[in-house]
Amino acid sequence: MKFAIIAAGEGSRLKSEGIKTDKPLICLQGEPMMHRLMRIFRQEGAEEIVMIVNEEMPQVAAYAEDMRTTLAQEGCRLTIVVKSTPSSMHSLYEISPYLRDDRFCLTTVDTIFSETDFSSYMQAFRQDTDGDGCMGVTDYIDDEKPLYVGTDEEMNITGFYDTADRDCRFISGGIYGLHPNCLTSLGRCIRTGQHRMRNFQRQLVADGMRLKAYAFPKILDIDHATDIAKAETFLQTHPHSS
Repeated sequence: MKFAIIAAGEGSRLKSEGIKTDKPLICLQGEPMMHRLMRIFRQEGAEEIVMIVNEEMPQVAAYAEDMRTTLAQEGCRLTIVVKSTPSSMHSLYEISPYLRDDRFCLTTVDTIFSETDFSSYMQAFRQDTDGDGCMGVTDYIDDEKPLYVGTDEEMNITGFYDTADRDCRFISGGIYGLHPNCLTSLGRCIRTGQHRMRNFQRQLVADGMRLKAYAFPKILDIDHATDIAKAETFLQTHPHSS
């Protein structure tokens, strides 16, 4: 199975708050976030990792190049795309040619979760061979603009919403397990001039894709300097898998 990492954002909010390190290289528990994801993906049997890096972050690209050799020695190919994009949805579009031949799991570089929870999620994703996607969701809400996820009693996804007025329990956690046929919806979004990953997710529902929600107890992301401390505290109680 393939895995993918979106690391093409500017990290502007962190920079405005005095964080000089490029977001993908911010360390949590002494480990750069992009390295943490690659390590976890390898533990889950990644045969290829596809990563997009902002062209204004040469240090991130250089770090990824160094990781390419290490991963190759472990039997995993690392494909690196260096390009700045206007949104995560456009970043996915740029790496989509490398994701068309197998199911894949995609996250943004600042997605923080328990490794044990992620392993259980991946097991559920692998077992759902008839579906088009399995999205990581959480009822832990600490986001400025959360994307609420509507589900039925069997955790089938019924919609994605900007507000919780539909009595949605979960929000999107930024973890996407997808079948390559979902990339057809992505192409439609690009052709019609849409932006943002949430619009891609809405298009998946509109196109009748069969999406499951998988609930994580907690998923965090790193948008502000204070989020780094929150993530450190979280990971102290959720150490590396052996």
